Amino acid sequence: MLRRHGHNAAVMVKSPRLPSPLPYSRQVAIFSRLQASEPHPQTELNFTNPYTLVVAVALSAQATDVGVNKATKDLFARADTPQKMLDLGLEAVTDHIKTIGLFRQKARNVIALSRMLVEEFGGEVPDSRAALMRLPGVGRKTANVVLNSAFGYPAQAVDTHIFRVGNRTRVAPGRDVDEVERAIEDNVPARFQQDAHHWLILHGRYICQARRPRCGVCPINELCPFEEKTA
Repeated sequence: MLRRHGHNAAVMVKSPRLPSPLPYSRQVAIFSRLQASEPHPQTELNFTNPYTLVVAVALSAQATDVGVNKATKDLFARADTPQKMLDLGLEAVTDHIKTIGLFRQKARNVIALSRMLVEEFGGEVPDSRAALMRLPGVGRKTANVVLNSAFGYPAQAVDTHIFRVGNRTRVAPGRDVDEVERAIEDNVPARFQQDAHHWLILHGRYICQARRPRCGVCPINELCPFEEKTA
C-alpha cells in the first residue's frame, strides 16, 4: 500500500502480517471438539425449502435470527414459493417484515428476487453461487448459506462471528471475510468442511463473544492461542 508524503514522495507501507493458520493436527483437535459439542449443527433461521432459506438469509442482514424467524413465521405460512410471494404483493410482504431492520428495502428485494426466480429460473432456486448472487439482495454470504444448508455444498458463509473466531483461534486468519473464507477452505480438514461455518458461528455467538469471551466454558480453551482469555 502506498502512502504519499508531500507532492512527489511515496512511501511503501506494508499491511500487517497475518499469523500462520494452526497446523493440521491442531485443526483436527479443535474441530473434533466442536463436533462433539454439537454433532449436527444447523442454521438458526427457520426455513422449509431453498426458497424460504434465500428469503430468510436475505432478511437477516442487520437483524437477529430470532427477529427474522418471528417475522417470517406467518409470511412463509402464506408464501413459501416465489409465485406465492408475488401473489401476496409488496404491501403485504412489507407489513409482515416491518419489525426487522431495513424492512422496506428488504421487502422490495424479496419481491424482485421472487420475480427473477419465476421469470429466469422456472421458480426454482439455482444451486450456483454466481446465479444466486444475481438475485436482488443476495450477496456472497447469503449465497454460501444457501449452497451449504439447502444443497449440501461445503460453502463457507463468513460473518462477523466467524471472522472473529477464525482470527482469535488462528483456525482461519484473514484481514477480511474473503480471506477468512479462503483460509477455512485451505486449512480446515476436508471431513469438517461441510459443518465448519456452522460450528464457528455458533461458537462465536455463544462462547467466543466479542466483548467478553466465555473462555471458562470453552471446549477448545487449551487449544486456542488467543492471548486475552477471560478467567
